Amino acid sequence: MALTTKQKQFLRAQAHHLSPVVLLGQHGLTEAVMAEIELALGIHELIKVRIPGQDREDKKAMMHQIATTTAAELVQTVGHMAVFYRPDPDGARLILPKPERAGGRKPL
Repeated sequence: MALTTKQKQFLRAQAHHLSPVVLLGQHGLTEAVMAEIELALGIHELIKVRIPGQDREDKKAMMHQIATTTAAELVQTVGHMAVFYRPDPDGARLILPKPERAGGRKPL
């Protein structure tokens, strides 16, 4: 699922007031942490994850692994925070803006 720019902008606005739901500890991305992320995505659809004190490339790799393993979309990264979105298969609670047509104009 690829999100449009408008959809990502909407999700960033929704995530702005959220606190991190999952905090990675000194052991990094363990199976227990991945299970907690899966659970949080199932409950909330849109979550923040805090990935502290890692090398920039390590953080990118962890974010990519989380997105790939959970089938979630990485919406935004700011410093040590990452925002992930995965719609609920039984019916999404967040209603995203509809994708625009190619060309971005309405027909006359």
